[in-house]
Amino acid sequence: MTITGIAALGAGIAVIGAGMGIGRIGGSAMDAMARQPEIQGKIQTSALILAAFVEAVALFGVVVALLQG
Repeated sequence: MTITGIAALGAGIAVIGAGMGIGRIGGSAMDAMARQPEIQGKIQTSALILAAFVEAVALFGVVVALLQG
C-alpha cells in the first residue's frame, strides 16, 4: 500500500469518526430534550457548538491525511 492509499484510508476514518460523533451528539441531545423540554434552547445550542467542533477536528484530520499523501 502506498502513502497515498494510507492517506486516503486515514481521511476516510476521520470522516466516519465525525459522522459517529455527530450522531451521538444528536441522539443524546434528543434524549435530553425529551426529558427536560424547558431547557431545549440551551441543549440545542450546546449540541450545535459541539457538532461544529467535531466537524472541525474531522476536517483537520482529512487535511493532514491528504497532505501526507
